[in-house]
Amino acid sequence: MTLTIPTMLTIFRIVLVPVLVICFYWSNRWSNVLACAVFVLGALTDILDGWIARRYQMFSAFGAFLDPVADKLAVTIALFLIVQWHHTVPIALLSAVIVGREITISALREWMAQMGDHGLVKVAGLGKLKTIVQMTAISFLIFREPLLGLPIFLIGEWLLGIAAALTLWSGGDYLRAAWPAMRTR
Repeated sequence: MTLTIPTMLTIFRIVLVPVLVICFYWSNRWSNVLACAVFVLGALTDILDGWIARRYQMFSAFGAFLDPVADKLAVTIALFLIVQWHHTVPIALLSAVIVGREITISALREWMAQMGDHGLVKVAGLGKLKTIVQMTAISFLIFREPLLGLPIFLIGEWLLGIAAALTLWSGGDYLRAAWPAMRTR
């Protein structure tokens, strides 16, 4: 198996997940800034690997499999860290909605692929918007300190709520697209 540049960037994103955890728990006054920078680096790397893959036709089956795994690992672990640090019902509930949707849609994609209908559950524009809002929300929640007078954590909470709503909406779109095939099986 030859590793493409996008796949190497995806592997780098996976390696950043334990770095995120270490930075998050590091007992230093800059740990939240460093953890946020690591998370943002991972998100930017996700954009870059997709752009390179499309621009230079560097697609691989392994990369197509690994990319969503890296995304889900980063988002899930980051949300676990946030819930552990700020354990409130709204943060836990919104995080559970996001993680639950990711697990459900991953299982749906796997099942549809086994049925030979994997094309019905591809990433759509709404899913991309959801990802942007979600990554921004998580970055704000990890940063958590006010910045230039702005309540960054509070903004992150609101963005997480919007991300959870978009998560449910895009998850519903996936289920509607797959429903005809699910009914016949």
